[in-house]
Amino acid sequence: MLRTSFALAALAGTILTPIAVAAQQADQPAPLADLVRQVDIPFETFTLDNGLTTIVHTDRKAPVVGVTVYYRVGSKHEPRGRTGFAHLFEHLMFTGSENVPNFDIPLEAAGSTATNGSTDTDRTNYVETVPTGALDLALFMESDRMGYLLGAIDQAKLDRQRGVVQNEKRQGDNQPYGLVRYKLQDGLLPVGHPYRHSVIGSMADLDAASLTDVRKWFVDNYGPNNVVLALAGDIDAATARPLVERWFGTIPRGPQVAATVAEPVTLAAPVREEMADQVPTTMVMRAWTGPALTHPDSVPLAAGMAVLGGLASSRLDNVLVRDRQLAVAVSASAGQDEQLSWLSAQMEVRPGVDPAAAEAGFDEVIARLLAEGPTQDELARAATQIVSAQIGALEVVGGFGGKGSTLAEGQLYAGDPAHYKAELAQLAALTPAQVQQALQRWLGRPSYTLSVVPGARTESGDTMGGWGDEGTDPVTPAPEPAAPQITSTPRTAPEVAPVGELAFPEVERATLSNGIEVALARRTAVPKLSLALTFDAGSAADGAARAGTQSLMMEMLEEGTSTRSAVQIAEEQERLGASISTGTGIDTSSVSMSALSANLVPSLALMADIARNPAFAAGEVARVKNQRLAAIQQEQASPVGLGRRALNPLLFGEGHPYGNVGASGKPVVIEALTPEALAAEHARWLRPDTASITAVGDVTMAELVPALEQAFGNWQAPAGDKPVKDLAAATPQGQSRLVVVDRPNSPQSVLLLGRVLPLVGTEQGQEALELANEVIGGGFLSRLNMNLREDKGWTYGIGSSVAQPVGPRSFVVSTPVQTDRTGDAIRLILDDLNAFAGGKGVTEEELQRVTEGNVRGLPNRFQTNSQVLGALLANRALGRPDDYQEQLAQIYRGTDAAAIDKAAAEYLQGGALTIVVVGDRQAIEAQLQGVGLPVEYVDAATL
Repeated sequence: MLRTSFALAALAGTILTPIAVAAQQADQPAPLADLVRQVDIPFETFTLDNGLTTIVHTDRKAPVVGVTVYYRVGSKHEPRGRTGFAHLFEHLMFTGSENVPNFDIPLEAAGSTATNGSTDTDRTNYVETVPTGALDLALFMESDRMGYLLGAIDQAKLDRQRGVVQNEKRQGDNQPYGLVRYKLQDGLLPVGHPYRHSVIGSMADLDAASLTDVRKWFVDNYGPNNVVLALAGDIDAATARPLVERWFGTIPRGPQVAATVAEPVTLAAPVREEMADQVPTTMVMRAWTGPALTHPDSVPLAAGMAVLGGLASSRLDNVLVRDRQLAVAVSASAGQDEQLSWLSAQMEVRPGVDPAAAEAGFDEVIARLLAEGPTQDELARAATQIVSAQIGALEVVGGFGGKGSTLAEGQLYAGDPAHYKAELAQLAALTPAQVQQALQRWLGRPSYTLSVVPGARTESGDTMGGWGDEGTDPVTPAPEPAAPQITSTPRTAPEVAPVGELAFPEVERATLSNGIEVALARRTAVPKLSLALTFDAGSAADGAARAGTQSLMMEMLEEGTSTRSAVQIAEEQERLGASISTGTGIDTSSVSMSALSANLVPSLALMADIARNPAFAAGEVARVKNQRLAAIQQEQASPVGLGRRALNPLLFGEGHPYGNVGASGKPVVIEALTPEALAAEHARWLRPDTASITAVGDVTMAELVPALEQAFGNWQAPAGDKPVKDLAAATPQGQSRLVVVDRPNSPQSVLLLGRVLPLVGTEQGQEALELANEVIGGGFLSRLNMNLREDKGWTYGIGSSVAQPVGPRSFVVSTPVQTDRTGDAIRLILDDLNAFAGGKGVTEEELQRVTEGNVRGLPNRFQTNSQVLGALLANRALGRPDDYQEQLAQIYRGTDAAAIDKAAAEYLQGGALTIVVVGDRQAIEAQLQGVGLPVEYVDAATL
């Protein structure tokens, strides 16, 4: 379904006849109509007597099945006084049913991706991708919570999940511009409109939710007749039907979810509001409601909004960011729901520019597009980018954006799983006049304008997101309904059948005539490939003193070459259906490309020009420097951004290459950079003798090497030795300390706890440490998450990681926590770490999950070209063999509890941790005194 202006977010399919790499030597892109004709998701459907609709799509490329369950109920169905309840109930659905105490433990032990769910205005969904042998188990568990939930829900579970959801709300509200979503809905829709209140709801309504509400919501909405079940992957309808009938067939029908009236609203006159927030620059948003996603104008509007502000070469980008330099960031989108859409365009005003002047230019661009319409070339580029993105999405069978979701949403919203075909056909046939007329119909109406200006935040998210008439007429509590009958029929979970081993693609190798090494993993599931040109550089090439130099140089590669302007680069990518980007990791800098196989040669020619021939034009450098400085200010306004900028300099010290604030850099460094300095940086680090090329996708080595030779073969290394980074430089002695960054008016504190480990990433045989990290903080079922989130309800989520760069590794725990639990959370984290390291070793259940469960889940990890590419790049950087991923099964099975406990004791203990706290000093200072560690304070402006 077409859910956003730029990408058919849920659309995916199976290529029946891959587009051959036949006319490779032609520089013309493959015709759009040829691409569209290839997108197909064959399916079969059946409906049980109780109304459950099942869609089955067969895809045998991997031994996994995506299980996707859509319930036809979302936030628009919530009554007054109970906003946020659909989402709160989604959380409760994971706390266990009458026959399944915990949904995550059995599935992850069986090799599933973590079970997940989401709530939207129109629906609630639950997803997992499981090994084929665990499908029976997954269906049993989904059916158990559909038919056997009520006996397992109690007040304690409701209270815990209420706390989790309220912290999820605080986490969103705590971001820069975090209250905008509430203002948008309030400004566009009247009180009582089903789409007006937010999905997360208001704090007061979440507090008011009761067990009575839980029972009523379940009985009224969660019957099988309100469900679409999609199974996509290593399954067929003949096999699926008896399984579905066995587990779901006896669940009785429930009431039909009531239809809602929720039409788009035309404002009587333009509405304008201004809101102050702790942000570095003014943001202006213009918004309208639009038509339902099945409306004939839906696809034209998506294309039109892409032309306005979704493409890299959009009208807003070209005029406001590149030409007039009135803004540092722009966007436009058509977020489409079942009964209306949210049409919006926004800009972040460049610091120092008069917001009124910027807004005048903003209005001029919108008005001109409505008056003239898009050009045929603009429309073709937008359509090609959308279709190319969807060909890439064909690789995924499950999850929120996989093929199962596409089919389920087509059935749910249009009564046809193949509705995506009608959307693509309409997209391919669109004319500029049709797009112009749709834009005029909907954007020509009065708009809602919100201006967010820098200042002290005076509004609180706690009071926002609800019905909108709170305090005017108290909600009368609903009468206590009769207690529903609780089904207590015991059911036994089926055994997991044997799971297929990972079949990682074979890696072929070649060397170009100039010495660049090439690695290829051929995969033919979709007619696309992912390719990375990687250089031994990264932010470590900067160190602390030059932080931001490497990344700004890499960013400038896309801003013009000796023969192409930035606009020409963007437009050429869009015509080719390619996506070329630059990136700066800690150890490497890269130019990456996703391209249609049919357009490989011209896509590589463009990529090579970007990498080899940057212009570093003075005007473009000045513009991008201004954008980077604004981006740094945004990072400094974000609590997570502040924490990340603070942590690495404290852990590694300014004398180590890793001891910088991150790739975005320091303002003083960015301000001093000149075109000449950037050109010198490019010449020093981006050279063929520091480069390698890695490709994954639908191309043979016989096709790839000549294309690479044509693009890169005549690139010769300059004279002089290759540059080196001193990754063996000393790091500070670890110490236990608290470092506080004051961020007033923060409803949460962001915590980061870290230390440098006496290990480097290229040391082999550290898998026990990775598994120990999974036990303590590396997933939903980790000890830290189960304690702070599921038991205490103090956070929406907590995680830990053991970084694996080429040089020194680090261990970091990170989480946002509600402000009044800042000190308690720090103590609890330290207690959990010390307990694991000090004798509370891995349990039998944890051991099975992180060893055999990981083995069973290996096929899930490498469904897409980009996942395989990431694995190959890590193997190269860390000196691993090409078949490392296939060795993992034996490695995991050979790792016992003693090895995991030993790794935890050596590396994951709670001592000598630097703890960064970003929060409201006035609210947390007394709490931190009770932690018992020395406290330092850092000014956010210095980070």
